[in-house]
Amino acid sequence: MRLKSIVIMLMAILFVSPLVAKKAPPAPATPAVPPEPAPDPQNILLLDLSTGGQVAIQLRPDVAPAHVERIKTLTRQGFYNGLTFHRVIEGFMAQGGDPQGTGQGGSTLPDLKAEFNGLPHVRGTVSMARANEPDSANSQFFIMLMPRLSLDHKYTAFGRVISGMNYVDAIERGEPPANPSRIVRATIAADGATAAAVPVSAPAPAPAASAPADPPPFSAAVDRPKDAAPK
Repeated sequence: MRLKSIVIMLMAILFVSPLVAKKAPPAPATPAVPPEPAPDPQNILLLDLSTGGQVAIQLRPDVAPAHVERIKTLTRQGFYNGLTFHRVIEGFMAQGGDPQGTGQGGSTLPDLKAEFNGLPHVRGTVSMARANEPDSANSQFFIMLMPRLSLDHKYTAFGRVISGMNYVDAIERGEPPANPSRIVRATIAADGATAAAVPVSAPAPAPAASAPADPPPFSAAVDRPKDAAPK
């Protein structure tokens, strides 16, 4: 009887131990979205658009300091004044910031090292375009027209539209557009320019509630900002 008890105990140990050893590890925590800071005129980008009004963008140096500094530097140099939105895809994004207007240009400053972060690419998010290499953002940026969370942690989001999204919605579509919309003037709110540079018209109509199907290989839309539209 004693021998039988010992055998039963050994069998229990053999069967239970593997179950304990194979216990699944806890799922990794989802990165939290960084809390939005209080508005600061030093970190508000104002874009006066040819679509009829001004767009205010809250910059996020807390998550993308180098990219925000680049945007502010180029803005204060007048770099963005007069540039077009050269690639605008319905239900996706509006891309601009290329002095050539072809998607192949940039500033004379060196490319930036990626600062991927927890800001989601939802409607109104402003993010930096880049080439295939992660550390290739320079001057081009895009504004999300609709959410596209597949961009998260692949592109450096550095801000969000906090007013004037209707003027973004009115940007001419096309790759490139036949009559591209322009940035009439870009300024930083702290520099004292708060009035729109162009007459403010009636707000543009809101976009349709549902987004159309994904555009052709989406990666080419912002993966290759120094290229023309994908074919």
